[in-house]
Amino acid sequence: MKDLATDRIASFLESLRALAPVVASRREAFDRYRRLPDDVFAALADVGLFRLWLPRTLGGPELSPLDFLEVVEAAAALDGSIGWLVGNGGGMSRAGGYLPPEVARCVFADPRAFVVSATGAVGTLEPAANGWRVSGRWPFGSGAAHATHFMGLAAIGGEPGPDRPAVFCYFPRAQVTVHDTWHVSGLRGSGSSDWEVRDVFVRAEEAHPFLGHAPTDPGLLYRMPPISVFAWTVAVVPLGIARGALDAFASLAGGKIRLGTTTVLRDRETIQAMVGRAEATMRSARAFLAAAMTELMAATDIGGERLVRARASLRLAAAHAAEA
Repeated sequence: MKDLATDRIASFLESLRALAPVVASRREAFDRYRRLPDDVFAALADVGLFRLWLPRTLGGPELSPLDFLEVVEAAAALDGSIGWLVGNGGGMSRAGGYLPPEVARCVFADPRAFVVSATGAVGTLEPAANGWRVSGRWPFGSGAAHATHFMGLAAIGGEPGPDRPAVFCYFPRAQVTVHDTWHVSGLRGSGSSDWEVRDVFVRAEEAHPFLGHAPTDPGLLYRMPPISVFAWTVAVVPLGIARGALDAFASLAGGKIRLGTTTVLRDRETIQAMVGRAEATMRSARAFLAAAMTELMAATDIGGERLVRARASLRLAAAHAAEA
């Protein structure tokens, strides 16, 4: 099993290396269109980068969290927007372990399936026969331009409470209106626009509680606390962006000469010290994050105080990785 996982990781990393020239030639279009060009999205989807956490029972790779970290880091080092979408889209393929198998197979039947997730707002639920009627508008729909399904958080009355638990609702693209709101300077290629549904019927089996939901797949990944898993999918991206920035600077420093000198930047002691500190900061943040996830994985089935502490540690490590 370990050899199979290693082969899968190597395949994903090789695919990203092969895509590097395409990304370099199309990067200007990321900013111009404020989303990934169709051909770049398709290339990422076709090598399985939006299915990283799809259960094995559904034909997915079901990567471990640490393997997921390695792949998303490499994607983010290639380009921040690509890393963000691989982290979000690949991470949301875990929905295959939460939804009933027949629903999950429908959602992921398309090999280019991409599920947008949104928890930045809470939609309104109204009970209906065999399901819900849902209305709402959610921000930060990363990858909305290419999404096949959307997942939004909703509650009765639009406000979660003790007797009104938050529910994840899944919508096919045909039920969704995407609003062109993504006018930003950073991660422009992520296309994180607002999206909306109005009085849409959602079958009971196409929704599940945000917290306390019993997964439909027995894998450890799907039994882990969902809030912690979400934090992980976000925190791994800036580590990859940092890796890409350091590699880009190292390449530049090998040929850049300061005006009035004959010494390239890489040979200057002050530059070496600065890069060394940045490298140490990034690596230590990564190690803390990986250690926190390793403990969370061990604590998930033990529960109790150990799991509480593991969740707190993971959240701390995730915030530190994002800021470091």
